[in-house]
Amino acid sequence: MASTFRLQIVTPSRTFYDDEVEMAIVRSTEGDLGIMSNHMLMVAPLKIGKVRIKKDGQFREAAISEGFVQVESEYTRIITDTAEWPEEIDVQRAEEAKERAEKRLSASQGEIDRLRAEIALKRALNRLSVANGK
Repeated sequence: MASTFRLQIVTPSRTFYDDEVEMAIVRSTEGDLGIMSNHMLMVAPLKIGKVRIKKDGQFREAAISEGFVQVESEYTRIITDTAEWPEEIDVQRAEEAKERAEKRLSASQGEIDRLRAEIALKRALNRLSVANGK
């Protein structure tokens, strides 16, 4: 059996995940991080993306928003604004959010408006990607 570590994924509204896993893969601002048991201690900022969790030899994927990953000797904790399994994602709502963000991008009048629209678009596209298994 592969060596495991405790992975916690927490959002402001819930503990999304808390279990022993073999590996977690997240997208940091510097690129993808593969975390396994006995990984070096670290804290890294996360980009909007997916978290891939390997447990019992099988991977499962979830959509997460920006946040941080904290790797300690006994556990790894991901702190993020949102986390959703594919079956939790409302695809219609994500499509509507994507369309709104695209409209805001084309009509944005300032730097802050453009940045907010880009973030909203990234979130919507990430949710759709996870929901559709891509």
